[in-house]
Amino acid sequence: MSTILVTGGTGTIGRQVVPLLQAAGCKVRVLSRHAGDGGDGGDGIEYVAVDLLQDEGIDAAVAGADVVLHLAGGPKGDDVGTRNLVRAAERAGVGHLVHISVTAVDKLPLTYFKSKLGAEQAVLQSSVPSTVLRVAQLHDFAWKTVQAMAKLPVLPKPGGVRFQPVDSRDVAERLVELALGEPQGLVPDLVGPKVYGLAELADDYLRAKGKHRLGLPVHVPGKAGKVYRAGGNLTLTGATVGTHSWEDFVAEHA
Repeated sequence: MSTILVTGGTGTIGRQVVPLLQAAGCKVRVLSRHAGDGGDGGDGIEYVAVDLLQDEGIDAAVAGADVVLHLAGGPKGDDVGTRNLVRAAERAGVGHLVHISVTAVDKLPLTYFKSKLGAEQAVLQSSVPSTVLRVAQLHDFAWKTVQAMAKLPVLPKPGGVRFQPVDSRDVAERLVELALGEPQGLVPDLVGPKVYGLAELADDYLRAKGKHRLGLPVHVPGKAGKVYRAGGNLTLTGATVGTHSWEDFVAEHA
């Protein structure tokens, strides 16, 4: 029985990954910021408290793990936390490190993406055999984004900004498939089945909630805006495509 350590196992994707790993017969250890995040362990899962950014408790958490599935992330510091995790995995002789990254991580000149790229490079350049999966924005993220936009008295409609939102269930299934397989390095991106303008996603949310807002076209400035308008954040060829659509997600959450 393989032991798989899942960082971020209590997050949106982690909550779906963990039961899939259990169903596959794996022994699952979940890393979280606080020991009580996952409950009392009565579900057969071992929960360990670790601070990746402060490099606290990582060696003990990684010890004995055959595979590390790295899902933990935040608005900043992912490069630092991932480097700490990688060093611990190297010391422990982990056989496979699977890391979730973001589509266009090497194209968008934003602090968030620079941190994500640093994390990805830390994994790929380490001595631990690894697999890195770049994933488009989750349906959950797109929903929360347009939900926040809809709270404004006038709905901003950024011109030329498009996404390929993907369902967290598709992401979880793909990650488990990779974790149970052999290391592959950087694999094809995982994206949703359709490209949408951000304004389209916002309109879908409004219709689902029975809301109405006046729309205001806005221009996204700077280098990031140029990348978005050119579709540089999209993966239109060679990607793995999820099966759950945005429309299905909206219908489930309306």
